[in-house]
Amino acid sequence: MAMPMALTTTTKSLPFPDLTPTTARPPLKLHPPISLSARPVLRPLALSARAPISSLDDGWVADLVTPEFFDGITAKSPASCKGKSFYTRAAFLEALSSYPAFGRTGSHDDSGREIAAFFAHATHETGHFCYVEEIKGKVYCSEKHTQCPRNPEKKYYGRGPLQLTWNYNYSLAGRCIGFDGLNSPELLANDRIMSFKASLWYWMTYVHHLIISGKGFGATIKAINGGECGGRRPCAVNARVRYYMDYCSRFGVPPGDNLTC
Repeated sequence: MAMPMALTTTTKSLPFPDLTPTTARPPLKLHPPISLSARPVLRPLALSARAPISSLDDGWVADLVTPEFFDGITAKSPASCKGKSFYTRAAFLEALSSYPAFGRTGSHDDSGREIAAFFAHATHETGHFCYVEEIKGKVYCSEKHTQCPRNPEKKYYGRGPLQLTWNYNYSLAGRCIGFDGLNSPELLANDRIMSFKASLWYWMTYVHHLIISGKGFGATIKAINGGECGGRRPCAVNARVRYYMDYCSRFGVPPGDNLTC
């Protein structure tokens, strides 16, 4: 996942990416990071700017994210994957209890699109919930963020459903959900509930308002991994769109406009 920041193709024929065994899969995020000075710093929206929580009941998300839906994602990853046993529907729902606005903000369609978008990105980032940690992950430390001094013995590469990355994201996530992000980043690869919580924290902080305000799925790609946008990694963008459209179809909601970045 890149720092918070931004093809027009016919999505009907977009292919699913091939999954290869772990030993053959290249490291995630091989593109060079965009310079920090070129990235806008996204900040959480003020509460007054957020759409109100809808009247959908507490079980709405669980009704869409059924065992069949969740297990259908993990079923497409190889049996040897650590993530097949690490990522569970129960852990997702437990983590979700800390974020009551997720999937319950705006209209029925807004809510369904948000859930579809989250799982589309998680599916792509983890290879159908196969990967818990980025393969051969780099340090991912920005020295410009002096308020988040790195531990030289730690690496802040992608971990969890949305592959949380960079020292500043680990630091902020830790403060918000209750763990030492700078000194114990590996917790997100060992505690399945905290792993989901960290990804949901990132989503609710930087992505949630984009999808429920109608900016489209493309805006969420930019917020999750903007290095793919602008034609730099069209296959990755197309794969995310394909997952998103599939999940929207399963949930019975229209995908909306502005699907790519």
